[in-house]
Amino acid sequence: MKIFPKFYIHKPVFYPSLILIVAAIVLALVFKTESAVLLDKVQLSITKNFGWFFILSINFILVFCVYLAFSKFGSIRLGGVNARPEFTTMSWLAMLFSAGMGIGIMFFGVAEPVSHYANPPLETLNNYERAINAIKFTNLHYGFHAWGVYSIVGLALAFFSYNKKLPLTFRSLFYPFLGEKIHGWAGHIIDILSVLATIFGLATTLGFGVQQMNSGLNFLFNWEISTTFQSWIIILVTSVATISVVSGLDKGVKILSQANMILAFSLLIFVFILGPTVFLLKSYVQNLGAYLGDFITLSTWNDSYQDSGWQNNWTVFYWAWWIAWSPFVGSFIAKISKGRTIKEFVLGVLLVPATITTIWMTVFGGTALHEILLGDTRIIDAVNADISTALFVFFQGFPFTKMLSILAVILVAFFFITSSDSGSLVIDNITSGSAPYTPPLQRVIWAFLQGIIAIVLLLGGGLNSLQAGVIITGLPFTVILCVMCYSLHKGLMEEYVKNQQKSKTIEEKNYVDIITGMLQKDKKI
Repeated sequence: MKIFPKFYIHKPVFYPSLILIVAAIVLALVFKTESAVLLDKVQLSITKNFGWFFILSINFILVFCVYLAFSKFGSIRLGGVNARPEFTTMSWLAMLFSAGMGIGIMFFGVAEPVSHYANPPLETLNNYERAINAIKFTNLHYGFHAWGVYSIVGLALAFFSYNKKLPLTFRSLFYPFLGEKIHGWAGHIIDILSVLATIFGLATTLGFGVQQMNSGLNFLFNWEISTTFQSWIIILVTSVATISVVSGLDKGVKILSQANMILAFSLLIFVFILGPTVFLLKSYVQNLGAYLGDFITLSTWNDSYQDSGWQNNWTVFYWAWWIAWSPFVGSFIAKISKGRTIKEFVLGVLLVPATITTIWMTVFGGTALHEILLGDTRIIDAVNADISTALFVFFQGFPFTKMLSILAVILVAFFFITSSDSGSLVIDNITSGSAPYTPPLQRVIWAFLQGIIAIVLLLGGGLNSLQAGVIITGLPFTVILCVMCYSLHKGLMEEYVKNQQKSKTIEEKNYVDIITGMLQKDKKI
């Protein structure tokens, strides 16, 4: 597998992935206008004709995830009965949370609830109902469904890697019914699709992050807002990110993830204390109740009668985004979750980050809505003009505005770096055939490719191109995830039967040993 000095690659996956990515970059640069138009057309076609499929699939995945946690498979330990976790629970939660949603909650924490209030998806009787619906839909997009996707993908990767001793790549998830064919072109295609989904999903996230950083720097230092300036930010932050990439998972990514959590919680507590604290405490209880109370209705709402197009731009985009991100986040979570039981894994990944996210959305989005209901509509104007400025306009209502804005820019940059680093490690693992060692330069290549794709998409059409790219790559991967659920169930059933047989053999042996000991004792007497 070693073809260049110090380079270890899996040629059937590495080369096609690289060629397709480079071809997409070149075509988007050469045919900038045409590419943007084509992306918009394809996105519209997918969301209009397959939005129902995204909604149905992500609900199925969540139900299947919960079923596994409370089924007879819940006691199966990832890595075998004697395996134990490599990271503490706090470190584990910090890493999976920062990798899974960091930039998203920074970008949309204020902007999304305000946008849903200003442009409500459903007709409402009054402003208070509009506010409640705004938070409900925000919680829907960042709650259990998102983490259900990450949980099931991470669980499948961890199970087949640690329990079945297969490579930590997507092809391994289909071993129960593809068998040895996973080592052929069927497996290669699955891995190539996972690379493409991961890199475009990451590029979308990085694009959101750099736009928010640009808006923050404009607010703080009056620096220009432009795609050119954003491109330079991507290049600079990606260059800094290479230090963490070289350091690897145990050092760079782990340290940055913990730093992210400290900064994020500091920002959260500051807004909570200086904001309408009592209102936030009351509204969180109400928001959570409204989300859970209307959970089935929200989860299955398909905008079929009104057909306003709102859901295509929001819910369908989010489901495609989480699905496109799932190879990256799932692989990363799998890497750090050896030794945990399936029930512990699912409940940890599903409940804790989702709960923290709903708290974040209430504190930031709820505070913004509280100000709007009191008559301050500046934040609505900001969201309508440029959604990436929402957080910094929001901070203008607090003391220490500049300090908060600086902290937010640093936090987005750290989330950017963590996402880039983790994604590079995952993609490198897939394209190297899960090689035990790859040189730092090999991982750095993937980090810069993510940045280049984000730059190209921003130059080609900004947010619209970013959303189109993730929806296009998310559709075929949704099919793969649905098939993966069947494969995982089949693999777990085999593991359960094997464990039961082993347990029965041990019990029989212990029983025989007891009887033999009693007979020997009687013989001596």
